[in-house]
Amino acid sequence: MILPEKPSSFLKKMIDFTTEKIDYKVIDNFNKIPDLRNKKIIFAVELPATGISNNLNNFFLTLLNRGEDALLGSEGILLIRSKHQYFTKTYSQYIIFQSNLLGLRFLGRPLVEATGNLDNFIPLKKVYNMSTEEICFMLCRELGLRFLYDKFKKVDNPKILALHSSNWNTSNSLLLWKMVKSHLKFENISEINVGKGDIVDCAACPYTTCKHFGEQTKCFYGGIIVEEVYPSILESDAVIFICPNYNDMISANIVAVINRLTALFRKTKFYDKTLFAIIVSGHSGSDALARQLISALNINKTFRLPPYFALMATANDKGAIEKVPNIEDKAKAFAENIKNNIMK
Repeated sequence: MILPEKPSSFLKKMIDFTTEKIDYKVIDNFNKIPDLRNKKIIFAVELPATGISNNLNNFFLTLLNRGEDALLGSEGILLIRSKHQYFTKTYSQYIIFQSNLLGLRFLGRPLVEATGNLDNFIPLKKVYNMSTEEICFMLCRELGLRFLYDKFKKVDNPKILALHSSNWNTSNSLLLWKMVKSHLKFENISEINVGKGDIVDCAACPYTTCKHFGEQTKCFYGGIIVEEVYPSILESDAVIFICPNYNDMISANIVAVINRLTALFRKTKFYDKTLFAIIVSGHSGSDALARQLISALNINKTFRLPPYFALMATANDKGAIEKVPNIEDKAKAFAENIKNNIMK
């Protein structure tokens, strides 16, 4: 257990519920960090008012000096508590992203966050008929059990879905995907372009309406999302989101796809599906998109996050991706990472 700050009494309770059946060792002295490869790792973070843990930053600096494989072979979850209303989600994104760069994988929905007055649990009161505190501790217990017994199964002939909304004639992101795809050699790779025509975004239907359509593997707004995306995601073992960086945000059609997954999620969770991403920025900011995908799809929608889940590059002009140093080697290595994480 990585414990960068002195935990509050509430965080201690979160830890106790999470680890009811788990024996663990606390690491709170970051001058003596053991080898953390091939381990089960729990981050338990008491977040300061600034939203930044200097001790945890030093922890990551030490691991970065050990190399990019400092957490390889390990799996993680995260508990985070703040006395305030801000930063719990964004700092969780940072922790998961930074750890993933070092080789740490995360099971789907690896986070329980508790904001200052526990308002983040209010929507769940309608579902569980419990207090916000009881809901928090219930989720901690459930996360600990999933973490303890998690055994992800690889498959012999995996099915991969690549989602994009780009134009093959101009897109550096698709050119990079083409490089990666050339090294995969899988029989079952499908691609869906969600940039054709209008994609209707989620309009926040009432819960009962969303659930009603979700139970039929449908959504009120229908269209390509229901006709093509839903069936392909259900059949896939891995989904690759191909995301050019537009103003440090995921493109609108990809966001609409993610939002519209909520109806499908009402019926089917995605714990057995692995998330990958290819992100190309014209200037900088690929990490901003990677954190958005982590938050939307790993934290919220339960997709499994493998080590080094995102291939990120910088390329502005048309075709510039082909001139990025060692890009073919990086594409090949990313393809190998995909295979290693989903195929027997």
